[in-house]
Amino acid sequence: MLSISVDSVFVHKMWNDHEISKMIGHDVPFMMCSDQDGGIGKSYGIYDEDSGVETRGRFIIDPDGNVQAFEVLTPPVGRNVKETMRQIQAFQLVRASGGTEATPAGWRPGKQVLQPGPELVGNIWQVWKVEQAFD
Repeated sequence: MLSISVDSVFVHKMWNDHEISKMIGHDVPFMMCSDQDGGIGKSYGIYDEDSGVETRGRFIIDPDGNVQAFEVLTPPVGRNVKETMRQIQAFQLVRASGGTEATPAGWRPGKQVLQPGPELVGNIWQVWKVEQAFD
């Protein structure tokens, strides 16, 4: 996992040392990279030329370089790192199973998975209860 922004590495260090580390009790547990010219943000469509900043975007990219998921949020809305981690774990499980398992809404490690196939179509309600997605 890594973080990329148009901020310099010096701004990242200040943010880590004087903000986030005080909130979470330790340093940021992933690499923070600087995209000062916005090149990476432009390639993902989140760089705002007028303001010179990148919109907050989260991209889950598989080992083959394919974007499996993305989320773009405006600055006033915070992100959920636990949800990002849950999704990464779900993508890893599906990939490791070769597509023989799927993770339903709200799935978490250790919880029930689904076996996709024609017999599941129209029958998900029989094997997956909505309340499991919210427990």
